[in-house]
Amino acid sequence: MSFLRRAAAVLAAATALIVALAMPALAHVTINPGTAVAGGFTKVAFRVPNERDDAKTTRVEVTFPTDHPLAFVSVKPVPGWTVKVNEGKLPEPVTTEHGELTEAVTSVVWSGGEIGQGEFQEFEVSMGRLPTGVDQLVFPAKQTYSSGEVVDWADAPAADGSEPERPAPVLKLTPAADASPAPSASPAAVAATTKAAPADSSDSTARLLGGAGLAVGVIGVVVAVLALRRRPS
Repeated sequence: MSFLRRAAAVLAAATALIVALAMPALAHVTINPGTAVAGGFTKVAFRVPNERDDAKTTRVEVTFPTDHPLAFVSVKPVPGWTVKVNEGKLPEPVTTEHGELTEAVTSVVWSGGEIGQGEFQEFEVSMGRLPTGVDQLVFPAKQTYSSGEVVDWADAPAADGSEPERPAPVLKLTPAADASPAPSASPAAVAATTKAAPADSSDSTARLLGGAGLAVGVIGVVVAVLALRRRPS
């Protein structure tokens, strides 16, 4: 019996280890959708899950990039939460299609609300224009709990593609699709196509009538032969 108990304990431990390894990383602050087209505008939601059983999330701060600043940022009100958009001087002026930017949004803070156990909240932001020539934007986030704990989701993506311990929300940028129109057909080609349609239709009709006439002729010959055979000699 002791052997069976030990075997059961080993099996349980192995099962727990396998389940732990198979489970995804802790739910973290993410940006949804995770991709957008470079050079355009987009609307995203910062999704914040509550990971604590004994505390509620009461404050969320998202830091915006200053090396690739965004000229236009607006937020959607969230019932029960107060939002503050912070602007500041950029480390270096950045030239955009709207002129030279010396100040831009540096962070957005949501506070005053609560995200309870087993819940999540989405904070929507509209922003642009997104930069070109880069493949991603990183938005480090701070999640504050009612217990006073602050979790920094600020780790940039690892070079080998593995997920860091506290990954920051990342927006992947994709190149704009080629919007050049397909070459149109020449007027001569259009005219030739237009003229070909009636010809094909007339040819089909002629063949149909010819076939019908041939069938009628064959039937007439057969009837005539039968009539001749039935005449008395």
